[in-house]
Amino acid sequence: MSGEQDGPEGRIRRFATIWSRAIFPVTATSLTRPEFEQQLVPLARRLCDALRERVFDAAESQAVGAALVGTHCTDPEALSRTLDCVDAYLVLYCGGDGPREELRARSARIQHAMAAGFAQALRERTLVEQEAISRAALSARSAVAEALHASEARFRAVFHGAAIGIGIADLDGTVLEVNDALIRMFGGLEHQLRGRNVGEWTHPDDSPHVWKLYEELVRGEREHYRVEKAFYRPDGTVLWTNLTVSLLRDADGMPQYQLALMEDTTERRLLNLRLRYEATHDALTGLPNRTLFFERLEKALSASGSGRFGLCYLDLDGFKTVNDSLGHAAGDRLLVEVADRLQSCATAPGEMVARLGGDEFVALTTGPDTETEVDELAGRIMSVLATPIRVDGRELTVRGSIGIVEGPAGERGAAEVLRSADITMYRAKSAGGNRYELADPEADARAITRHGLTTALPAALERGEFFIEYQPLVHLGDGSVRGAEALVRWLHPQHGIIGPDRFIPLAEHTGLIVPLGRWVLEESVRQARRWEARHSDAGPLRVNVNLSPMQLTHPGLVSDTVDILEREGLAPGALCLEVTESALIGADDDLLKPLRRLAEMGVDIALDDFGTGYSNLANLRRLPVSVLKLDRSFTQGMQHFPADPVDLKIVEGIVALAHSLDLAVTVEGVETGAQADQLRELGCDTAQGWYYARPGPPDQLHELALADAIS
Repeated sequence: MSGEQDGPEGRIRRFATIWSRAIFPVTATSLTRPEFEQQLVPLARRLCDALRERVFDAAESQAVGAALVGTHCTDPEALSRTLDCVDAYLVLYCGGDGPREELRARSARIQHAMAAGFAQALRERTLVEQEAISRAALSARSAVAEALHASEARFRAVFHGAAIGIGIADLDGTVLEVNDALIRMFGGLEHQLRGRNVGEWTHPDDSPHVWKLYEELVRGEREHYRVEKAFYRPDGTVLWTNLTVSLLRDADGMPQYQLALMEDTTERRLLNLRLRYEATHDALTGLPNRTLFFERLEKALSASGSGRFGLCYLDLDGFKTVNDSLGHAAGDRLLVEVADRLQSCATAPGEMVARLGGDEFVALTTGPDTETEVDELAGRIMSVLATPIRVDGRELTVRGSIGIVEGPAGERGAAEVLRSADITMYRAKSAGGNRYELADPEADARAITRHGLTTALPAALERGEFFIEYQPLVHLGDGSVRGAEALVRWLHPQHGIIGPDRFIPLAEHTGLIVPLGRWVLEESVRQARRWEARHSDAGPLRVNVNLSPMQLTHPGLVSDTVDILEREGLAPGALCLEVTESALIGADDDLLKPLRRLAEMGVDIALDDFGTGYSNLANLRRLPVSVLKLDRSFTQGMQHFPADPVDLKIVEGIVALAHSLDLAVTVEGVETGAQADQLRELGCDTAQGWYYARPGPPDQLHELALADAIS
């Protein structure tokens, strides 16, 4: 028996039991609770199926919400208790061993769909009831008019037995008669209604035209009107009604009385308000959600005149660590406390705080002086976050990064403003966090372009938009071409040729640098083999290929390199892999192992940008390098004669150290003949730079090498 109870069907029935106990007290059903529970079992089964379906079908959950109305669960509290029950128990009893985060997300979608289905079904049911009431009202109005002219007895029967509220007043507005239904609607005290004047029943929410229509009716200029109107009951509560007022004339056609028919819509209005609130507010913190925030922002941005706005976009720094270490429940409590603190910062007219989702919040201020106000608002937010928050006995220090956008209304749309704030917030986060930054249109444009390039990178590699240019490496002793450095370029369809300084960091960030680097290596090795075949008499031309730090840690580096060399038939000695000095600072044996294996095969390893990484010179002894490439910063002082003597001494010392370790020295950035002469005298081995040739197509190197061979 226990096994059956613990099975899927048993768990569904337990969920149905909990559900029925939660909502039975607020239903209008004539069934007993066990009978009512049996009606919920198939609905619970449908919810469990919706939770586990591979593709979410909102219509199924909407149908369950609509079915609740069919079981006489029309009280707003029934929906609220149902959603609470689904949120707390559906995943527990029907989730099985599935991933909890995905199931919780699916449960949230089910709840939203159920609420929508419930609201739609209730709306349709209400419309049917309204039509019936309207027919009854028309019948009652006709009967009352007829009774007034015919039979007082028939009038009384219709008047007091009507299901809707009916009141009769004279043309001065004095209430003469009220029926039992109207008395109940106003709290059950007839004497507080009879004898009062209609003009006393004003309410702040009255539409401007309500009393205009009333005046026209009592003057005999209109026969009837229908409005939605609120009344104060004697106890101060508000009664909302659909009110129809008709003019009753005597036998000669002269205006004599006014007849009011009232339908109580208070509960329906409260339900609509509840559903509206739930649709526009965050369930965890109670703050306005993304939907309501966008409504307010769009309203602020569409303001005419001299209106301005200020927006703070906040993202908590390190919130994921709290979730991972303390659990989601602790993370939720932290978010609730943060929300309370943020709300205390935005209490002035025109200010609001909203939660966009996760740990992202926004604060909006509007008015003529938002340039000052938004800065003060950001300062208040940073100040309230500075005080530690106590969660589960621990004091947590909360930090946040804020992006600020401020400006006049009417110039930008809501999506553009939020995107700018988001970009600015990430700029603050990249600068270390716990700070706020002001939006910069130029920085926004760069970030948008960077994002576009990042998303276009994978397709660009597939479409063959990358190409390689080669810059010659020249021997300083005899001026002969000894090889070239391969420099990858991106021919973007919109932006034209893009240099590696712009897209290589993006490729490293996305992980695309590994396939891109493999492609560059393959193309460069293939080109080196072509050079070798075309002028073998001139000696081998070596190709230098750059490796990023991410490629160094990729397990396929050695096998890919060996495979490419063997497939193209190029000797390892014709390949030099360049690694930046900063990538090898503090490198352990595991990182150096692949480089050592490649060096043992005969591949040259060059230490690129030497002199910029502040590495210990003693480390050179343990690195498997055969070439030092001096950064161009060392040679800038040699462009003019006489050269800076300090630069000469530094370069001379580096060259002497390198040669003592059997390392060759290559110099980058040679732009003048004076530089070349000085470097030759200092003992440098090879050089590259615009003095010899700019990066260009592979045929350029072939022509230079051929010219060397002929001369």
